[in-house]
Amino acid sequence: MEYLPKIDSPKDLRALPVDALPKVAAELRQWILECVSKLGGHLGSSLGAAEITTALHYVFETPRDKIVWDTGHQTYGHKILTGRREALKRIRQADGISGFLKRDESEYDCFGAGHASTAISAATGMAAARDLKNDKFKVVAVVSDGCITGGESYEGLTNAGALQTDIIVILNDNQMFISNKVGAMSTFLTRLLTLGAVRDAGIEVKKFLARFKFWGAVITRVVKRARVLLFPGMLFEEMGFQYFGPVDGHDLPNLVEVLRHVSKLKGPVLVHCVTKKGKGYDAAEKDPYTWHGPGKFDVAAAKMIKSDKPAAPSYTAVFGKALVKLAEEDPRVVAISAAMPEGTGTDLFRERFPKRFYDVGLAEPHAVTFAGGLACEGYRPVVAIYSTFLQRAYDQIEHDICLQKLPVVFALDRGGLVGSDGATHHGVFDYSFLRMIPGMTVMAPADENELQHMLKTALSMNTAVSLRYPRGEGTGAKLDPVMENLPVGKGVRLKDGRDVTIAAIGNRVAPALEAAKLLEASGVSAGVLNMRFVKPLDRDLLLQALDKSNRLVTVEDNVIQGGFGSAVLEALSEAAVSAKVLRLGIPDQFVSHGSQDQLYAQLRLDAPGIAARTAEWLGAKVPARA
Repeated sequence: MEYLPKIDSPKDLRALPVDALPKVAAELRQWILECVSKLGGHLGSSLGAAEITTALHYVFETPRDKIVWDTGHQTYGHKILTGRREALKRIRQADGISGFLKRDESEYDCFGAGHASTAISAATGMAAARDLKNDKFKVVAVVSDGCITGGESYEGLTNAGALQTDIIVILNDNQMFISNKVGAMSTFLTRLLTLGAVRDAGIEVKKFLARFKFWGAVITRVVKRARVLLFPGMLFEEMGFQYFGPVDGHDLPNLVEVLRHVSKLKGPVLVHCVTKKGKGYDAAEKDPYTWHGPGKFDVAAAKMIKSDKPAAPSYTAVFGKALVKLAEEDPRVVAISAAMPEGTGTDLFRERFPKRFYDVGLAEPHAVTFAGGLACEGYRPVVAIYSTFLQRAYDQIEHDICLQKLPVVFALDRGGLVGSDGATHHGVFDYSFLRMIPGMTVMAPADENELQHMLKTALSMNTAVSLRYPRGEGTGAKLDPVMENLPVGKGVRLKDGRDVTIAAIGNRVAPALEAAKLLEASGVSAGVLNMRFVKPLDRDLLLQALDKSNRLVTVEDNVIQGGFGSAVLEALSEAAVSAKVLRLGIPDQFVSHGSQDQLYAQLRLDAPGIAARTAEWLGAKVPARA
């Protein structure tokens, strides 16, 4: 009998007998595999959380009771059980549901999530609001072992412990962060999985089992069957929590029993569940990193489906190789990652220079200040972080790096629109929030060859530098064998034009060149500038272009407010130059998910869109291909 086709809401799930739940979890895994294999997405975490997801919606009266998830990587099963089973077939597509949590997508998504370590704070706020209203609903935060390493998780735990409000935290310890485990907490949790690792183990086990006496023999058997007998209860109890576990996170009947019990307790409770990332799919269990967020794949063969088109090296790969090469020449160069070495290309550095590589976990604020400490002692740290995640460390950049004039290089991967991960992951704010800080240099390469030269340039400068580049493959540009320093604050004229000049930055340079060709078909002569630097801005190059035409179009994949185009307007105003300027960029809105090509076309920031908007502004004929 198949249960999943008949479950359109958690109410349907709760009508089933407990002994049917393991089959439901198995069907969840199969549905997730079928959908993700065709589209790509976050696989391993959702497979590992199938039983926890099923038990939570079975025990708690959602949506009245609130389940707050961290990041969203583990929530595909949650989406299926809350009325989005068929919608999962279009997850992360332009016309489909989000891969993360969105309040406006479902009443069961009580808090949006895309960045790590927010669940406990949000859940504590909901619990406090419930208490103010004298309401009675339950609040549960589900946090992975990776997210628990983030500083905000500890801030939330401390606050919840101090308030002593009724809140349940589920620690989903899947024994695998996005990359390798790092940090003291991960070491602590890992040690629990090795019998004999803690002195006086027998005494600790007796203390642990004694806690469960009032549950009766059933719960005692639950605990004994768990693979882990020793527990880090002291840490959480000192924060004001009642600690239960570790519990086998794949034993559904026992999970239900445990959750039913803790749901009746007063005050903050933490339940530590041990799970297996990628559970139920052999390839994902054996290689949890590769299968954390795969593209399309063949389920039976467990192989990725590759495109027939030869791909140019990705910006990430070019950055990683260039960083290793520069580090071979300069022993002062060190690399820092926030739990994503493979995602940022710094895994190559880790393999070549393990003693000069630091993975600090999901702790971006610490990563930045840690880099500042290294810089104080004469090292040249490169902090490789996705643009969207660097937002979490803004104060540290301003106060701990720029104010103290420390030479730290921020390598911002995933700059611009990232595609199917959507609004929480688009890196479209960094030009704006970084260029306003005194002492910060902001640059962006037009292609992967320029990227390697910019990295060398950044490491030669005695200042803080932001170097941002996009997700995905490069333009196919030939890489120079020798990296050279670029003149700081100087752009390049790529094409002259009589009627208008398009000043572009970063990965919008190539579309700007193509747009200029399209405009020629409509009789518009358009020049193109590769500005290279948002700060310091090449004002001389702009003024030279305005000698040919007083019409200027700026193009960027950053928000219009305070971005590259705004910097151009400020420069022209300071020079007391009269010019007509059209700014093209991300409008004042959060951009949803879809492929990168779809989103750039939708926002008219691809070559045809740039050409059409420029022609419309000039009052010229819109090019046919636009």
